[in-house]
Amino acid sequence: MTLFWVGFVIFIIAMLAIDLFVFNRKAHIVTVKEAVKYSIFWISLAAAFNVLVFYTMGSQKGLEFTTGYLIELTLSVDNLFVFILVFGYFCTPQACLHKVLFWGIIGALLFRGLFIFAGVALIEQFEWIIYIFGAFLVLTAIKMAFGKEKKIDVNKNFAVRAFRKVIPVSDDYDGDKFWTRAKTGALMATPLLVTLVFVESTDIVFALDSIPAILAITTDPFIVYTSNAFAIIGLRSMFFALSGAITAFCYLKYGLAIILGFVGAKMLLTEWVHIPVWASLIVIALVLGVTIGLSMRKNKGKATCAVPDKE
Repeated sequence: MTLFWVGFVIFIIAMLAIDLFVFNRKAHIVTVKEAVKYSIFWISLAAAFNVLVFYTMGSQKGLEFTTGYLIELTLSVDNLFVFILVFGYFCTPQACLHKVLFWGIIGALLFRGLFIFAGVALIEQFEWIIYIFGAFLVLTAIKMAFGKEKKIDVNKNFAVRAFRKVIPVSDDYDGDKFWTRAKTGALMATPLLVTLVFVESTDIVFALDSIPAILAITTDPFIVYTSNAFAIIGLRSMFFALSGAITAFCYLKYGLAIILGFVGAKMLLTEWVHIPVWASLIVIALVLGVTIGLSMRKNKGKATCAVPDKE
C-alpha cells in the first residue's frame, strides 16, 4: 500500500507542476473552451485511475472510488457558487483567478488529508462516532433544503479578520502578486492573498460535510483521499467551464441535501441495515440526474435562476 501512496503523491505533484509551469505559466483569462478541455482531461484521468483501482484492488474498492468521487465532485459544485460570490466581492481580476484557485487546491489537498486521516482514526478508535457523523449530515441536509440562504460577508469570516489583524493589506492589486511593497517600503499583502485566505477557509467548512459523507461509503484512507484529490483538482477547470451557467442548476441544493441525507441515514442505520456500495452509487446518480434534468427543464427558454446567497 505504501507503493500506491508514494506513486499517487508523485503523480499529483507532477500534474500540478505541469499545470502551473507549462500550461499556465503566465497569468491569463481562461476561456470556456480551454476550461472544458481541462475538465475532460481531469475527469478522464480520474476514470483511468478508477480502472487501475478496479484492476489492482478489486471491484469493491473500484466501486468505492467511483461512488466517493461522484459524491465529492457533486458536493464540490456547491463550492462554485461561493467562488463566484467571493471573486465578485473582491473584484478579483479574471487573469488572477487561476492562480488563486491553484494555490487554493494545494491548501485543500493538505487540509483534506488531515481531516481524512483524523476521521478514519476516530472511527477505528471509537466506532460510535459514525452515528455523530451521520446525525451531523442529516441535520446539514435539513438545513440545506429548508434553511434560509445567508448573504456572504467577508468581514465576518474569522480567517480573514485574523489575517487582517496580523498582516497589513494594501488597497489595490499588484498584478497577480500575493505580496507588494508600500511606498514606505513595508511589505504588505494584496487583496489577492486575502481572497486566497477566504477560499481556503471556506473549503475547510465544506470539508466538514464532504469528508463524513464519503466515510459513509468507505473508511479506506487511500480510496477516500484519492477520490477527494481528483474531485478537488478538477474543480478549478470546472469553475471556468461552468461559471457562466452554474446559476441554471436551480435545484442543485435540494439534490445535495438528498445525497447528504441519504449518506447520513446510511451511517445512522449501519448496524441494522446494510446498503451496498453499488446501491449507493445508483441512488446518488439518480438524484443528480433528476436534479439536473428538472433544473434544465425549468430554465428552458428562460433566464437562469439568480445566484443563491451563501454564507
